[in-house]
Amino acid sequence: QVQLVESGGGLVQTGGSLRLSCAASGRTFSPYAMGWFRQAPGKERQFVASITWSGGNSVYEDSVKGRFTISKENAKDTVYLQMNSLKPEDTAVYFCATREAFSGYNAWGQGTQVTVSS
Repeated sequence: QVQLVESGGGLVQTGGSLRLSCAASGRTFSPYAMGWFRQAPGKERQFVASITWSGGNSVYEDSVKGRFTISKENAKDTVYLQMNSLKPEDTAVYFCATREAFSGYNAWGQGTQVTVSS
C-alpha cells in the first residue's frame, strides 16, 4: 500500500507563496497520475491540479491557472504544488492522491493546512 504524506502548508498573507510537497513510500511507485485536491470547511473536496507520472502532462482547475504549478521528481517519488499569488479563497486543507488511467483516485494523504489571510 502506498503511503502519501503532504507537507509545506502554513499561514501566509494574500499575494504570498507556498510550495506543497507530497512524498510517497511503502511500495513501488508508478501511478498514472498524481493529483492535488483541497477542501475548505463546509465545502466539497475540489480538484486543483494533476500531472501524469511518465509524461508530465498537467491539468489545472480554472481558478488556479497561472498561479499554481504542479511538478514532480520521479526519482524521489514526490509531487509538488507551487502556489503563487495566494488568495483567501485558496484557504483549505490540501490533499495529494494517486490514480490509475481508468480508475478513480485510490490513495490519499492526510492533508496539509493552507491558510491565506487578507
